[in-house]
Amino acid sequence: MRVQKRRRKENKTDYMKRIKLLKSKCPRLCFRKTDTDLISQYIESKEAQDKILFGLNSKHLIKYGWPKEAERSLKSTPASYLLGMLVGKKIIEKKLKNPIIDFGIAKITHRNTAFAFLNGLKDAGLKIECNKENFPEEKRIKGEHMKNKIPFEKIKSQIENKK
Repeated sequence: MRVQKRRRKENKTDYMKRIKLLKSKCPRLCFRKTDTDLISQYIESKEAQDKILFGLNSKHLIKYGWPKEAERSLKSTPASYLLGMLVGKKIIEKKLKNPIIDFGIAKITHRNTAFAFLNGLKDAGLKIECNKENFPEEKRIKGEHMKNKIPFEKIKSQIENKK
């Protein structure tokens, strides 16, 4: 019987997927969902040593006009889309290579926050191949389903005009 590695037992690392990502020698964009917010990091690996070039989380959206009363919804579909757009703009601004998206060990289903993040990256100008059927509906991306309404268009325009 073979003993699993500690990080695999803790459901933190899928080693088969990590080896494939490292062999590709492409930078990767990690997307993680925590209990309170969303995290995205642009990572380059050399000889299995990860170097984080930059990282953003959904709390950065507060600077762009995310309302204080909707602070608990920083892991929602609109927050995921806007974080993707913010990260995409930063990648283009820093003239970094197109990354491989890494969702980690999380189960990804279509039309969830991970695909809203991808949609934001794509709308920011990154070239990402993904079936449009997997993206959430426009109403969900704009937050029309939320109890605490957010000024989605205002935040989106501020991110698009960011320099």
